[in-house]
Amino acid sequence: MEVNDAVKTADVITADTNIIEAVQAHPEIMQVFADYGLGCIGCMAARFETIGEGAGAHGLDVPTLIKDINECIKANALK
Repeated sequence: MEVNDAVKTADVITADTNIIEAVQAHPEIMQVFADYGLGCIGCMAARFETIGEGAGAHGLDVPTLIKDINECIKANALK
C-alpha cells in the first residue's frame, strides 16, 4: 500500500503525513492551511516535506494544526 492510499484509508493526518499527499486525499484541508497562513500547496518543498516539517519551519503549533486538519476532514465526511 502506498502512503497516499494509507491517508485515504485511515482518514487521519499526522505530523508525518506528506503535505501534497494529504491535500490530494483531502482537498478540503487547503482552507485550514490558508487559515494558518501556510502557502504549502504552491511551495516546491510540499512534494517532499511532511506537515510537521512545514508547519514547524514556520514556527506553528504543529499538534494544534494537525487537530484542526483532522477536524476539517471529519466535518467534511459528515456532509
